[in-house]
Amino acid sequence: MNARAEILARISGALRDVPASERPEDVEVSRGYRQTEEGPLVARFVERLVDYRTAVERVSPGGLVAAITDACRGRGACRLAVPGDLAGHWRPAGVQLVPELELEVQALDTIDGALTGCALAVAETGTIVLDGGARQGSRLLTLVPDFHLCVVEERQIVGSIPEAMTAIAATLRSTGRPVTLVSGPSATSDIELSRVEGVHGPRTLVVLVTSDAGFSRLAHARSPLDPS
Repeated sequence: MNARAEILARISGALRDVPASERPEDVEVSRGYRQTEEGPLVARFVERLVDYRTAVERVSPGGLVAAITDACRGRGACRLAVPGDLAGHWRPAGVQLVPELELEVQALDTIDGALTGCALAVAETGTIVLDGGARQGSRLLTLVPDFHLCVVEERQIVGSIPEAMTAIAATLRSTGRPVTLVSGPSATSDIELSRVEGVHGPRTLVVLVTSDAGFSRLAHARSPLDPS
């Protein structure tokens, strides 16, 4: 007996007493794992981002545009791809902003970077949650360019992944949009733990955390880029 046959035999044995008419949804499964996190969520989120080699800065609402401008200058980014509904008060000085819908996929690969918001952020894991909603654009916008500049509002930060998924569950069911979870710049390592960045997404991730970016935490309005 090979490994596959052995595994299937064990499964069949474990299910021997299950009636043939029973379906998975007929049995309620207890979800006993921790749903929320306590403590200083913003500080923990920032700490996790630093662990992942993410450039992160906490800025005041009045200093957001200047911080975006400085982040672009620091990386020589003169042209940024943006979602079609980007907030007007996020627009940096001296940087050309190109709406995503005006760019072909190949052009996204040559542009200097992308500027977006997010749906939520997770303090426990330092994760940015993108669901294709307001101020986020499509998945291509945050996966193809080599530089991603993301604005996160403090009230968008939740404690845990289960908490984040619960918060956006209704939106996902109604729109069918995919979710992208980003924890630091794109990176991988080989068996000798040699780190390589920029493998399957942006090589550089910059996160600006602000107390008020004009975005409500649970306001997952449909983006103009959403074909549905």
